[in-house]
Amino acid sequence: MDIIKHYFPDITDSQLSKLVQLEPLLREWNAKINVISRKDTDAIALHHILHSLGIAKVVQFPAGSSVLDVGTGGGLPGLPLAIMFPEVKFYLVDSIGKKIHVVQSIAEALHLTNVKASHTRAEQMPEKFDFVVSRAVTRLAEFHPWIRNSYKKPTSTSNGLYYLKGGDLTEEIAESGLVVKIFHLKDYFTEEFFETKKVVFVPVTH
Repeated sequence: MDIIKHYFPDITDSQLSKLVQLEPLLREWNAKINVISRKDTDAIALHHILHSLGIAKVVQFPAGSSVLDVGTGGGLPGLPLAIMFPEVKFYLVDSIGKKIHVVQSIAEALHLTNVKASHTRAEQMPEKFDFVVSRAVTRLAEFHPWIRNSYKKPTSTSNGLYYLKGGDLTEEIAESGLVVKIFHLKDYFTEEFFETKKVVFVPVTH
């Protein structure tokens, strides 16, 4: 986990300790329920935890704000972000119940009091949020309508969706008709894995 400390030098010992514990918990649960690709279990720190924290490189969630993680799977990117932003409330949702059971168990093991996990779909959530995060659930044109009405009234130009995606997104963004800003993770992380990885920011439009 030296890699986390390298890229986030201001991280506290408590935060680092939780991120270190997160790795074996994900590996252990993945052996029972497939929440991440089996071939990736040797690279959880890089491909999953640090990748999730790419969002923390492009936005600082203010204390007291709320973040919805849609299609969280095994808790990514929500759990690493909840560790990095302990003063922010995170709601992790997935349509697959057994994945939410994994998230709840891990959040409990790590004593993450700022995490709620729910077996539901984003469009069925009655609450409203300041931010939405997600990791390559589906194409933007299909994904964005699910969360369009999930937002509170924006208080900042940084409010909106932070979507982790990879590859050439030109066609996908054109298809969605959305105005987006793209952050290239290779500008923040030097590992080859991040060469084509991006955070797509879609601001709230009301």
